[in-house]
Amino acid sequence: MQAPRIPPLAAWLLPLLLAPCSPAQQPPAQAAQPGPPLPDVRQLMLEVQEHQKQLEKVRENYTYTSLQTTQDIDSNGQVKKTTTEEFEVFFVNGHGIDRKVKKDGKPLDGHDLDKETERVTKLVEKAQQTPPDQPLPPQTITVRGVLEMMDVRNPRRQTFRGRPTIVFDFIGRKDAKTHGLAQDLSKTLQGTMWIDEADRKIAHLEARFIDNFDLGGGLFARIDKGSSFYFDQALVNGELWLPVGGEGTIQARILLFKGIRQHGTERDYDYKRFHVDAEPQKDAKPVQEPKPPTQP
Repeated sequence: MQAPRIPPLAAWLLPLLLAPCSPAQQPPAQAAQPGPPLPDVRQLMLEVQEHQKQLEKVRENYTYTSLQTTQDIDSNGQVKKTTTEEFEVFFVNGHGIDRKVKKDGKPLDGHDLDKETERVTKLVEKAQQTPPDQPLPPQTITVRGVLEMMDVRNPRRQTFRGRPTIVFDFIGRKDAKTHGLAQDLSKTLQGTMWIDEADRKIAHLEARFIDNFDLGGGLFARIDKGSSFYFDQALVNGELWLPVGGEGTIQARILLFKGIRQHGTERDYDYKRFHVDAEPQKDAKPVQEPKPPTQP
């Protein structure tokens, strides 16, 4: 199973490692009414994966717009530069594909457009040849892969966006045996996940790095402890869950000497369903509710 759409490693380590809002901006948690016994967390995630497979064909009929904003921050915490990129997101054989259509508000043209068309064409070909239950290279992060590296604890029920959810905390296990960069990275994370109880879908996830993470033994890059992110999904047209956005910060060092600090946001909207018989498109605009507070 693929996790909710997560961009390739190089992209989400910079503009899409996103930080939660401060506690003062968050509503108090709502405890759900008592219900049946809580399921085992790992069994719950197997059900999440199974539900994802059932929705893959429906998802092929959707497109949406993703607006990603990246701010470069200086040592005094001031914004030095802001970059925006707008993508059209669609699905091929169960895999999400991002096609960049604008940069800093201007449509791509000329050489930039040709390069993007070539990139997307190759990515579509890879997606057609990659089974839906396998990650599309270099997108190698899956929910199962992350949980294999994690200790999970403190399951409980909360109401999120007016729906009952099962919530649990996770933290990377230092002694876990890893297979690849994504699982290595997962060991440095700690966070909380909200699962919609009825639909068995991830409604909200937030995580932060509790240790520095070195790429290439630290020679290529190092992500600093404290970098953090969250993302949300919502129910669209009453039939499937799609991303609605995220936010976060990252502090890192590139090639031993170039330090970077960035804050990024992603907002997903303008959901459209289409059919091959060219029926009129139907817009679906789920409202992104405030995210729940971070659990200690």
